[in-house]
Amino acid sequence: MIKVAVVGAKGKMGTEVVKTVINNSETKKEMVLVCAVDKFGVGENIWENVVIEGDIKKALEISKPDVVVDFTQPSMVFENTKTYLELGIKPVIGTTGLNGAQIEELKKLSKEKNTGCFIAPNFTIGAVLMMMFSKMAAKYFDNAEIIEFHHNQKKDAPSGTAVKTAQMMAEVNSDLAKGNVPDTELIKGSRGGTFNENGGNIHIHSVRMPGFVASQEVILGAVGQTLTIRHDSINRECYMSGVELAIKHVFENNEFIYGLENIL
Repeated sequence: MIKVAVVGAKGKMGTEVVKTVINNSETKKEMVLVCAVDKFGVGENIWENVVIEGDIKKALEISKPDVVVDFTQPSMVFENTKTYLELGIKPVIGTTGLNGAQIEELKKLSKEKNTGCFIAPNFTIGAVLMMMFSKMAAKYFDNAEIIEFHHNQKKDAPSGTAVKTAQMMAEVNSDLAKGNVPDTELIKGSRGGTFNENGGNIHIHSVRMPGFVASQEVILGAVGQTLTIRHDSINRECYMSGVELAIKHVFENNEFIYGLENIL
């Protein structure tokens, strides 16, 4: 069985990952929980002989997992991931907030260490399909904007899913704001942020409000028509099938992967 560690095990996503790994261990017998790390609940027994540990590096050195799943904080994830790769442990990263330069550095380190690394802005199958469909549609439309909705405890904006969507759309269309007049914002930020990495020119708007888990709309326009592609996450369980896929894939492969769409 694949030995799995969960970092951020007491968080909302981490709790679901712990449940998923335990359920898999008891039913499919493909993976087993060997380590759980969080700054909260240290010493708490969460399953059999697995207790919450507070020191990431020490806990991983003792438990020796095959794969570590990280759902922590944007401020921690880059250094955490470097630690996993330095230890030769294959990471599955669900924490968003990594920038392009950091992703490239992790890709380089993954290759140097010959250790697989899986980073995904979103593990929901429907959200990944939304991104893929948006890329397909971007070829045929002149304009596009992205609106993403999350709960008001999410710290980074825009979401990793929105950035990844814009990156994919920019690959096939270098300017998705054709014909727009120059903006005159009466309130600064009214038009959102603009994604311009390697083209794209896509406005992204971030909504933070209680009641949302995660939702995203991609609105595309051309003369006489608009197309809206939307995905809604109703609860955090919807991410877990993608997390399981990622754990199994990274365990079996030593490649660096950014985005769940690459293994669907």
